[in-house]
Amino acid sequence: MANGQANEHFGSPTARMEAFRNKLLNAKPYVDVERAVIATRVYHDYADQPLTLKRAIMLREVLAHMSIFIEPETLIVGNQATANRNAPIYPEYAMGWVIDELDEFDKRPGDRFYITEENKQKLRDIAPFWEHSTLFDRGYAAFPPHARLYYDLGIIKSEGNITSGDGHCAVNYGPMLKRGLVDYKRRAEQKLAGLDLTDYRNIHKSYFYRAIVIVADAVHDFAMRFSDLALSQAKICAETSRRRELEQIAETCRQVPYKPARNFREAVQSLWFVHLILQIESNGHSLSYGRMDQYLDPYYEADLSSGRITEAQADELLCNLWLKTYTINKIRSWTHTQFSAGSPLYQNVTIGGQRLDADGSPHDATNPMSWLILKSVAQCHLTQPNLTVRYHKSLPDDFMSEAIQVVRCGFGMPAFNDDEAIIPSFIAKGVSREDAYNYSAIGCVETAVPGKWGYRCTGMSFLNFPKALLIGMNGGTDPASGTKLFDAGGHFRNFSCWDDVLKCWDKTIRQMTREMVTIDATCDMVLEQETADVLCSALTDDCIERGLTIKEGG
Repeated sequence: MANGQANEHFGSPTARMEAFRNKLLNAKPYVDVERAVIATRVYHDYADQPLTLKRAIMLREVLAHMSIFIEPETLIVGNQATANRNAPIYPEYAMGWVIDELDEFDKRPGDRFYITEENKQKLRDIAPFWEHSTLFDRGYAAFPPHARLYYDLGIIKSEGNITSGDGHCAVNYGPMLKRGLVDYKRRAEQKLAGLDLTDYRNIHKSYFYRAIVIVADAVHDFAMRFSDLALSQAKICAETSRRRELEQIAETCRQVPYKPARNFREAVQSLWFVHLILQIESNGHSLSYGRMDQYLDPYYEADLSSGRITEAQADELLCNLWLKTYTINKIRSWTHTQFSAGSPLYQNVTIGGQRLDADGSPHDATNPMSWLILKSVAQCHLTQPNLTVRYHKSLPDDFMSEAIQVVRCGFGMPAFNDDEAIIPSFIAKGVSREDAYNYSAIGCVETAVPGKWGYRCTGMSFLNFPKALLIGMNGGTDPASGTKLFDAGGHFRNFSCWDDVLKCWDKTIRQMTREMVTIDATCDMVLEQETADVLCSALTDDCIERGLTIKEGG
């Protein structure tokens, strides 16, 4: 089904959303250095601070001093960089490849980024500060020597794990919308006040609680910057309808995400602010929205019944959200890009599935918001967000048919996750029945429980299978370098039958799997030591209760 045919079935975005979409699709992606410069200043000026507090201060300073703008077409505000589709540099994660590739970004055969000479110089100016101090530097140095050899020879690659922060998770958006960040701040302050600081373990917890307070206030101030900007634009806006929209944006930003969302419009804006800031705090990808239809539908249906919103207005807000989601961008090293071409962010939205009633019986969870999300994603026809439909034997036939119509649009959405297979597999692994029925897609193909899942590297490295086979058949020696890695049981010239090949492969893959696990475990250890993402941790269940970040086991 061509895009024109899709529009016949699902309709088109409003004219202004279509104009916004065209602007984004035609935008040239530039390398953005604003966050890098601010982060470097903070890491320098606050070098003596505990990591968790330093990370909180860094986020506060970025949100306070980064450029902000409001697009003329938009009803939802918040930007990641100085222009839409620009990709920030996150120097605390890696700087070596950035400097090495500065003059090559705009010459890439794919995933091309542009950069001004002025910004090249800014990055060169801050680079010396980060020598031997980035997550990548410390992760690479921490690899056991034998495992590092596999990395150096290009057999196992884990660059994405040691150049990225928290990702592959969905925070608990539902409670955040209901309570606002002020509630998380209050809980952190209560926990802080109750700590016995004669216990050294509680001193570490106190840093986390103080960091949550800093971040909650920083997010509030960030939203207020947009409120002030919207009001200033409203004062000089000649068009009455747009002036009212800007005034409404200003009012919304005064409320969320610091305070609870009171209606659908505020819920969508609150959701976007937090989703955006999670990706300013850290450059981890696959930060997902979770089961969006489940936590947004109460706001939508309440507004519909009261007349505060129409279906068309809600559809436009969702289209706006998808377009804002598409503005997020990330630049990777060229070696990593070759494994992840297309600048994917894997920001997943999950709809459908099942819910448990009070008596514990499962029922179809499809609701009016499920349908509207499906429709609006089809209208926008973008690569982001990733859309996943949870299907099961009781999924309404008409909803499944509508999802198939979206597939026919030809832009790769939605993916389908089978509840009948996934839920029992979660339960078999010890996940509670309640949580298993609440799973969502995160990233490209992974599944997790929203708000109860932290990012770990397990299974996230890449193994070069052709090279592994070549090494195995050469007796465990890398023919390119001549390096002997292990004893694979003989050279292929001496094999007499196919069983010899299979035995060689079995020994090779077992050896390389052990090295992969070693590398993944090392990455996990260093990530725990070096990347304390405060907002992401605060919005994940039990982190505040335990006084630990996600990586620390919160």
